[in-house]
Amino acid sequence: MIEAENEDLKKLGERVSSIRSRRGMTRKTVAQIANVSERHLANLEYGKGNASFLVLSQIANALQCSLAELVGDPTTLTPEWLMIRELLIPQDHQKIRQIRMKITEELQSASTTSKNHSRIALIGLRGAGKSTLGHMLAEDLGFQFIELSREIEKFAGCSVPEIQGLYGMNAYRRYERRAIEEAIQIYPEVVIATPGGIVSDPASFNLVLGHCTTVWLQAKPEDHMQRVLDQGDLRPMADSKEAMEDLKKILSGRAAFYSQANLKINTSDADLESTFSHLRSAVRDSLKLDI
Repeated sequence: MIEAENEDLKKLGERVSSIRSRRGMTRKTVAQIANVSERHLANLEYGKGNASFLVLSQIANALQCSLAELVGDPTTLTPEWLMIRELLIPQDHQKIRQIRMKITEELQSASTTSKNHSRIALIGLRGAGKSTLGHMLAEDLGFQFIELSREIEKFAGCSVPEIQGLYGMNAYRRYERRAIEEAIQIYPEVVIATPGGIVSDPASFNLVLGHCTTVWLQAKPEDHMQRVLDQGDLRPMADSKEAMEDLKKILSGRAAFYSQANLKINTSDADLESTFSHLRSAVRDSLKLDI
């Protein structure tokens, strides 16, 4: 019985660490928001802490996830389940029943349908090349280009760091979702460079997946780091002495979500021109446009 309890605590700690990495938050930041000691949080992540319900509730709130996700509810363990839950939670009983019937019909049907979207959303961690390649792709396609972070700042009237510092992450996520909704509503043809953490909000990510052809721009951790440094910006790692290790954990925590993209382009494999040529061909083929 003791071994089983220890194994449960270990799995709980792994989930806390994984969600924290996916959010791109340091242990110190989570501890401060949750109002628990950093040591207590560390022990919990290492499977050595027996946290009370109240402490787990505070940590879940700091990580912006449900208690169910922390304790390992099966419907929270994969990106697909999380996004399905986000869609279903606000629906009434009748709507849930209709959805269940449609899912049953879909599972019983051997046919599948595919949709091509002329909105292109580039996803991935900062330093993947979303802005540079996004500008180039939009110009090539004759589409509008949008840097979603800039649109978020327009709505809020201040910078992204100020939004998060003054109003908190929940407010930032609301602005982010509003910016996505407006971009989808206004532009039938657009290339959108999304923030790296957009996958942290299943509702916003569902919007992107449902209305855009998504492209995951992948890169080696070393390239992510160097490109961000070249831009003079190291915000997510500002308070960390182990920046590369933190970055790798963030990538690992978000990879399962990024992998939901329609297309994947590795920006570390070749120079800029070759990478763009690969991206251009993949997108034009997906949209069934002449290359």
